[in-house]
Amino acid sequence: MSQDAATPTTAPLTEAQRLAQAEAEMKAAVHDAAQARKATQMVNVEVNRLRRELEDAQITLKEGKTVVKAVANQAGMKTRHYGLIASFGVMFLLPVGLAAGYLYLRAADQYASTMAFTVRSEDIKSSAADLLGGIGAGLAGGSGGATGADSDILYEFMRSPDMVRRIDEQLDLKAIFSRTYDTDPYFALDPEGTIEDLTSYWQRMVQVDYDTTSHLMEVRTLAFTPEDARAITESVFAESSLMINELSDIARADSTRYAQEDLDVALERLKKAREAVTQFRLENEIVDVEADIQSQMGLLSVLQGKQTEALIELDLLSDNARSGDPRLDQAQRRLEVINARITDEKRKFGAEGSGPGGTSYANTVADYERISVDREFAERAYVGALSAYDTAKAEASRQSRYLAAYIRPTLAQKSEYPQRALRTGTVALFSLLIWIISTLVFYALRERR
Repeated sequence: MSQDAATPTTAPLTEAQRLAQAEAEMKAAVHDAAQARKATQMVNVEVNRLRRELEDAQITLKEGKTVVKAVANQAGMKTRHYGLIASFGVMFLLPVGLAAGYLYLRAADQYASTMAFTVRSEDIKSSAADLLGGIGAGLAGGSGGATGADSDILYEFMRSPDMVRRIDEQLDLKAIFSRTYDTDPYFALDPEGTIEDLTSYWQRMVQVDYDTTSHLMEVRTLAFTPEDARAITESVFAESSLMINELSDIARADSTRYAQEDLDVALERLKKAREAVTQFRLENEIVDVEADIQSQMGLLSVLQGKQTEALIELDLLSDNARSGDPRLDQAQRRLEVINARITDEKRKFGAEGSGPGGTSYANTVADYERISVDREFAERAYVGALSAYDTAKAEASRQSRYLAAYIRPTLAQKSEYPQRALRTGTVALFSLLIWIISTLVFYALRERR
């Protein structure tokens, strides 16, 4: 910048303007010096290149060898390379080392006990129940159709806090699962934990595999001693059997309750029918209407026989006796009395006749037949209800559903858990993947700058 351009033409410069102008001149000088240094460096680089080419040419001329020129300068370790090595150590070597050290040095051995079972249903069929409407067959068929639902319920029950509470009351699960807590706090249970902590730990140590198609269940229990593992497995099987029996008891109790209700209704109806018969006998003063009718019919038959004898006697007297013979009058009077008696006896069976109690035999017989039909129907209904109730009770006394174990709880001879090699390999794999992904992300972000 020249002196003429820096000098104002109209007014003198202020102190601030002079400082700004001096600062601008200084920056321009620094820029010019930097450009000069850069040009000098470029010249030096070019000179060095030419010098190396000259040396190579001289060597070629002297020794007759061809010198291959390097494509790029020799690479060296930079800061990012050291950071990459450090990240590999922190993100891969350190987690793998910690995991392997804990698994092989502190983690306690775990032993597995395995059992497998399925829910079975007995095929209960009763001929008596079939004759009485298939009540017993319904019980049996219903239990077989509910096997799948029972398996679903049992699967959820074995993972529930209720199962954990029952087993804990029997075996003291906290003591079993926390015996190695001092040396192995990761895989052992905290002895101060709550029932929720125990349930969560139970679901980790007791694995239930359930096939919804075949309804087969396999239970694998882990513990720190083989005896504890088998004891827990046996308790699980026992409590599961109790649960299945409870479900069966509920179903059978419902069926028995229905049969009991039918029996109570039939018994009450029979009582009313018999009370009606008793009341009828008291009102009509007849113990057995049929016997009384037979007695009346026998009396009528005797009178008709007497009537026949009187007619024969009157005919004989009419042929042999004279008119005015008192025997004729006596025979005639006897015949009239017999006829009157027969008429009275027949009138008893008519609408206007009266039998015992002042009612006609026709109405008495009609009432008796109605009451007898009601009593007979009530007796048959009671017999059927009683048979159905007996059948339901007989079937309720049997266990219609049960657990069929095809693999009994096993006793481990060696430790197979916590699968140290597999867990270490898993940690190594995921650590390596995380380190690789982090490195790729770092270099991708670096290239975008």
